[in-house]
Amino acid sequence: MPPTPRSLLRRIVRLVALLAIAWLALSWLVVLVLRFVPPWTSAFMMERRVEAVLTGEKGFALRHRWVPWDEISPQVGIAMVAGEDQKFPFHHGFDVDAIQDAIDAADEGKRLRGASTISQQTAKNLFLWNGRSFIRKGLEAYFTVLIEATWPKRRILEVYMNTVELGDGVYGVGAASDTFFHVPPSRLGVAQAARLAAVLPNPRRFRVDAPSAYVLRRTAWISQQMAQLGGPSYLSRPAPVSGRVR
Repeated sequence: MPPTPRSLLRRIVRLVALLAIAWLALSWLVVLVLRFVPPWTSAFMMERRVEAVLTGEKGFALRHRWVPWDEISPQVGIAMVAGEDQKFPFHHGFDVDAIQDAIDAADEGKRLRGASTISQQTAKNLFLWNGRSFIRKGLEAYFTVLIEATWPKRRILEVYMNTVELGDGVYGVGAASDTFFHVPPSRLGVAQAARLAAVLPNPRRFRVDAPSAYVLRRTAWISQQMAQLGGPSYLSRPAPVSGRVR
C-alpha cells in the first residue's frame, strides 16, 4: 500500500528534524575539537584560494602559520582588542551597546557601522563566507554562541590572532610578522602590534608595509588606547560590576 500524504509528510518532517539535530551536533563537535586543536585553515582562507584560482591570479601564495598563545607578543592581543572590541574580556559574544548604536546610525541615514565583536569575527573567519545576508548573520550568531559557550576568552583571541587576514593572502600574526616585520611574533612591539590592528577590517585596502596617512593615524590611536586600557593586563581583569567598560 503506498503511503498516505499524511504519513509521507510525517516522514519528511522526521527526516528534516534528524538532519537538523545531526547538523547541530556536528557543528558543536567541530567547535569543541577546535578548542584544543589548532585549525589548519579557515573558511575565509579557502574562499581566498578559490577566488585566486577563478580570477587567474598568477603568483598568488596564501601565507599562514599557526603560532601558540605563549609565542605571540602580549602586545598583539591588546592591540586587536583596543582597535576592534574593547569590551571583549567582558561580553558574551555580542556588544549590545555597539549594535544599538549601529541601528541608531542606520535609522538616521548615516554610513553603516560595523558592530561585530572579536568572537563574531572569529566565527565568521572560521566557518562562513564574505558578504552580507540574513542567513550568514544568523549562522554567525549561532557559531558565536557555540564558541563563547565552549572556549575560554584566551582561546577565542588566540584563534582570532591566528586566522584574521592582515594583508592580501596573509592570515594570522605568524605570517604577518614574517612578511611585514621579519621578526618572530614574540618580538612584536607596541607600534608593530598597533600597525597590524590598524589595517582591520580592510587589510586589502590598507597595508601594513605601506601605511597610508589613515593607517598611521589609526596606529597612533590604537597605541594610545592600549596604554589607556592598561596594556596586556587588561585582558585578565575581572568584569566590572556594571558590566560596562568605560
